[in-house]
Amino acid sequence: MNWITNYVRPRINSMLGRREVPENLWIKCPETGEMVFHKDLEDNKWVIPASGFHMKMPAKARLADLFDKGEYEALPQPKVAQDPLKFRDSKKYTDRLKDSRVKTEQEDTIVAGVGKVRGVKLVAVVHEFNFMGGSLGIAAGEAIVKAFERAISEKCPLVMFPASGGARMQEGILSLMQLPRTTVAVDMLKEAGQPYIVVLTNPTTGGVTASYAMLGDIHLAEPGAEICFAGKRVIEQTIREKLPEGFQTSEYLLEHGMVDMVIKRHDIPDTLATLLKILTKAPANDVSAKSKNGAALPVAASA
Repeated sequence: MNWITNYVRPRINSMLGRREVPENLWIKCPETGEMVFHKDLEDNKWVIPASGFHMKMPAKARLADLFDKGEYEALPQPKVAQDPLKFRDSKKYTDRLKDSRVKTEQEDTIVAGVGKVRGVKLVAVVHEFNFMGGSLGIAAGEAIVKAFERAISEKCPLVMFPASGGARMQEGILSLMQLPRTTVAVDMLKEAGQPYIVVLTNPTTGGVTASYAMLGDIHLAEPGAEICFAGKRVIEQTIREKLPEGFQTSEYLLEHGMVDMVIKRHDIPDTLATLLKILTKAPANDVSAKSKNGAALPVAASA
């Protein structure tokens, strides 16, 4: 116990009427080093105002921002086995789950909801990266499958927002089994004739990239997002060559045909609504949506 830090300083602060300042009151831009007040960052959808750098956005905040007036029906989290392998490394897997649940106030990494975006009904599925790196485990796989089943029953499109480090190692082969399960769910939605759009966010890697994240009818991506299977460092060490500048970013993937459009976060709802109206063959007068700044949306770029 540090006597000065834990006893003396709080006593002095209480006597002088000082309050402790939260550590996350100011957020540093990873690109420019600019300090941004956290409330200003939240009001700007977790995008640094000056540099335009897209910070990670909490899953529930993304759903509230996506749906009209922030109104949607949250899909329940399926009940699954919590620790099927009784896994332990430096810490028990069950303890890691408890810590993440306290930190995020979620049962697992997937949050899903049904609502309308500019009047278009859809199911949205979002990864919460702060929950064990958005890793794909049994609970996440089951939640994704249930979301696809709900979209099929509602006869509406599904939009996926992946943000993940890949499969959850604490669940071993059971985690890898979620890759074919979610792939089958994608096929079921397409067989039902409903669109599937993926909005790739930072980062989208590993087994998530190797399955449902790259199976969309259209792939959008946020600026500067890292999208890959294996990381840049691993590849360089394997092939013993220096990779190009900006390798595995959304802009690089757009240039090489792996992504259809790179869209700023503020324009995502309008862009999704326009694309989905086209894909579902809505009347022509319903697809003339514009972004908030009045500019026509770049639909032709996805063709």
